[in-house]
Amino acid sequence: MFSRRMVLVVAVLVLLLLNIAALTVSSSRPDSAGGAAKIALHMTAPFQKGISVSLGWVRSLWNGYFKLVSTAEENGHLRLEVSRLREQLNGYHELKRLNGRMRSLLTFKEAKALNMVAAEVTGTDASPWYRTLIIDKGTDHGVAKGQPVVVPDGIVGQVIEASSRYAKVLLITDRNSAVDVLVQDTRARGVLQGGGAGECQFAYANRNDTIVVGQRIVSSGLDGVFPKGFLIGTVSDVNKGVSGIFQKVGVTPSVTFEKLEEVLVVMTPKAGS
Repeated sequence: MFSRRMVLVVAVLVLLLLNIAALTVSSSRPDSAGGAAKIALHMTAPFQKGISVSLGWVRSLWNGYFKLVSTAEENGHLRLEVSRLREQLNGYHELKRLNGRMRSLLTFKEAKALNMVAAEVTGTDASPWYRTLIIDKGTDHGVAKGQPVVVPDGIVGQVIEASSRYAKVLLITDRNSAVDVLVQDTRARGVLQGGGAGECQFAYANRNDTIVVGQRIVSSGLDGVFPKGFLIGTVSDVNKGVSGIFQKVGVTPSVTFEKLEEVLVVMTPKAGS
């Protein structure tokens, strides 16, 4: 037995053949088309129209598919171009920020009238207190152990090790750091010691000295390392206690160490000899 699908296929083929035969007869003998041709034409015309509509729909779908493929490829290229332009724009922003920082360092250097070398920060101590950092200048550039490291915001620390191309800087927040300092407006003298966790202590401050929160602390220049008058930080806490000859004074550094990207190393006559 023939399946229903096979019967339908055979019927479609028969109608198609009749349509072709009718069209052939009518085109070869247009003036002698008989009743049979008219009947065939009448029967096949709807089928032919359906085929035309179907072919048009398939052609439209096919063209639409290729347009979608072309559009998808174009969108892919555009996304890549947008990504490239965004990366380029980000690079321009970074260069602009770098230019601003370098201008600030240059202005600071000219104002201080000191021989300084700019260096980029390439690494920091693994501890959460950032007690040391690495810079990309070494003995080949005149950098030597003991030289001060500063930025426009204040004192960063001093070089404790130097190779030919790199150097390690001990930050003023390290517990091993000590800087001879002054209260800027009262000239009360003491020693700034690192607290290890981002804070410092103004040690050996006499109880009779007037020190209040908010006062600026600067380098005295008497330790033979740091030039006089460089900002270090501000007084954050004062506790005179009930006994003793010294008062406890907390100092918040003026430098944000975790954001340092470039610094200035102050050259000394010893390093240049």
